[in-house]
Amino acid sequence: MSENSQGAAGFTRDGAGYRGAIACSAAGISYRQLDYWARTGLVEPSIRTASGSGTSRLYSFRDILVLKIVKRLLDTGISLQNVRSAVDHLRARGTQDLATLTLMSDGASIYECASADDVIDLLAGGQGVFGIAIGTVWREVEGTLAQLPSESNEQEGATGFTGSDELSLHRIRRERGA
Repeated sequence: MSENSQGAAGFTRDGAGYRGAIACSAAGISYRQLDYWARTGLVEPSIRTASGSGTSRLYSFRDILVLKIVKRLLDTGISLQNVRSAVDHLRARGTQDLATLTLMSDGASIYECASADDVIDLLAGGQGVFGIAIGTVWREVEGTLAQLPSESNEQEGATGFTGSDELSLHRIRRERGA
């Protein structure tokens, strides 16, 4: 599954992005965390970075998915260094089969499990305290973003919202006088 084709409601279409406040809401993090993670390179917006005063970052669906995974890993007590390693691994992996992975941890290390057998092997070896099924997080983020407006990268400065629900579309048509 490619990022640009995933999602029945089209949350990951080419050029669509989400402003920082929307990304925070969907990932369940504060704007301060979002800003810090972007400035330190943990999770940077892949659609548009801030380029001075008055510009805003635009995050892709995948960026928001990673933000939510980072939050869950940090909430469980995983060190920031190990979270960075996991993010680097996910980034290198791309979006191919990402939704089928489960991240497991013993509190110190993070392990990628691509099948139920991998999870069982990890647990049988005495490792693994908790797991994060990325597919479940994927669906949570997708459901949240269904309620929130996206923005096209080409429309910086304009209203640019391409709302993904009927109410947003109706509001946009009314504002444009259609």
